[in-house]
Amino acid sequence: MLHIKLICVGKLKEEFWEKAVGEYSKRLAPLCNLDIVEIPESRLSSTPSQAEVDAALLREAEGIEFRIPKNCIVIALAVEGRELDSPKLAEFLKLCGEQGKTHLCFIIGGSMGLAESVKKRADLMLSMSRMTFPHHLARVMLLEQIYRAYKINQGAKYHK
Repeated sequence: MLHIKLICVGKLKEEFWEKAVGEYSKRLAPLCNLDIVEIPESRLSSTPSQAEVDAALLREAEGIEFRIPKNCIVIALAVEGRELDSPKLAEFLKLCGEQGKTHLCFIIGGSMGLAESVKKRADLMLSMSRMTFPHHLARVMLLEQIYRAYKINQGAKYHK
């Protein structure tokens, strides 16, 4: 069974995001060991300088890197990452398990993205789309895609 950890910058505040994350967490419970960790998003002024943004990303990176388990595959979500369709993600998860790489760590940055050090640490940079999404929605989308990947690998009818 895969151990999947999501490290997310920012806390869910809206009930609808919490409910969606809760639903997919419940669906994934029999399929994998899921752990979701939230780290605080750095606060910035309304018009931050690039230096302020860089400093904030570095603070967040420290919190992220501290929570990455040893000996795991690190997948960072980034718009410039590699796009995979759902069957390819399913294949990736299946291959990890078959190769004995049973600990995966997905990283979702906050509204400013991820520090370069986190991106360089990643074994895979994954893009959901070239479009920009709220990071809370990205968390829900990622959980749904992980659930979909399991269903694809089971041959279930969830994936049409």
